[in-house]
Amino acid sequence: MKRLKQLRLARGYTLDALAKEIGGLVTKQALSKYETGRSRPSATVANQLAAVLGIKAINLWFEPSVSVEIIAYRKLARLAKKEQARIEAVVSTALQERCWVQDKLCLKMNMDWMGFPITHLNEAEKAAYEVRRRWSLGLDSISDLTGILEDNLVHVLEVDTQREFDGIAALAKDAEGEIIASGVTTRTSIAGDRYRMNLAHELGHLVLKTDSACDEEAAAFRFAGAFLVPEETLKREIGSWRNNIQLPELLALKRRFGISIQALLRRMLDLSIISESAYTSWQIAISKQGWRTQEPEPLKPEKPDWLRRMLLRALAEGIVSAQEAEDILGTLPTELMHAAPMKRAAFLRLPIEQRRKILETQAEDMRRHYEESLEKYDLETGEVESYEPA
Repeated sequence: MKRLKQLRLARGYTLDALAKEIGGLVTKQALSKYETGRSRPSATVANQLAAVLGIKAINLWFEPSVSVEIIAYRKLARLAKKEQARIEAVVSTALQERCWVQDKLCLKMNMDWMGFPITHLNEAEKAAYEVRRRWSLGLDSISDLTGILEDNLVHVLEVDTQREFDGIAALAKDAEGEIIASGVTTRTSIAGDRYRMNLAHELGHLVLKTDSACDEEAAAFRFAGAFLVPEETLKREIGSWRNNIQLPELLALKRRFGISIQALLRRMLDLSIISESAYTSWQIAISKQGWRTQEPEPLKPEKPDWLRRMLLRALAEGIVSAQEAEDILGTLPTELMHAAPMKRAAFLRLPIEQRRKILETQAEDMRRHYEESLEKYDLETGEVESYEPA
């Protein structure tokens, strides 16, 4: 039951904690045997494990048909190994769930933007332009990077974790080893400018195939800068050479391109728009102001929305059930509750608070419908008003 271990780690449970959470039905040693396949839980234990982990009991017995390969992992050495394992489990579980939704909707990822060979950092610039071209993005600033990535089945995943973690790039493969999806991961609770740069950096790891002589991290960062701030667009905005640049202009550029002041300055240096000495002076000033971790005018982070939208579509078309959608999302948003009819038995199995919420929403819908009907009904004559189309 490898899936049990993956789900346990993804939910943040140790063996001890999970044993306590299921009411001490079995010991942590027994749980370890389940995970390694040396023993199988009884139906009672399996049901309790499934309830705690938020899945159906039957799903504990099926190994995922999709394997996840992490190809880049940006973290500091002091990130605890237990937390690293949890993050990897969260990413793997989330990407496998998205692959399941992709399969249900017959969505196939176009991979012609992956595997650009890189032997020099300047070639990362060319790769960024080529991906923009293949995704029909032009050379203007990207207002919604998360949306662009998700539209191209580069799944945006979020992890609530420590500051020692920056990002992950991952590939999902089917049983034959063929790539069927990809994912980029960043940490939650960070400013939008850093959020976007993290995603673009991890995209760089998916796009580039770096030579052993080329620094992979430097190439991914160069790709990210070029992808978010194309050279032609930036030089049109501020010129090809600057003797000086002030904070108000940098803040305006930050809002325009959606990346941090620090990343903008590095981009200007890479393109020889500012000198090495000007760049160094700004780095000193940034350190003195304490802006390394928190810059002025932080941008609001983007939010991934692909999974919710696709589940709405699948529910409307009767491809998945409301219960399957809830198993993936954890809780069922109001719009998902009404996307497909719910049978009485399934409704009665829901927690009482969720049933109450559904009934309240339905009551509100009926009240609104009744009031709208009254507006068109003449109480004295009993006639219904007719309306001309606008």
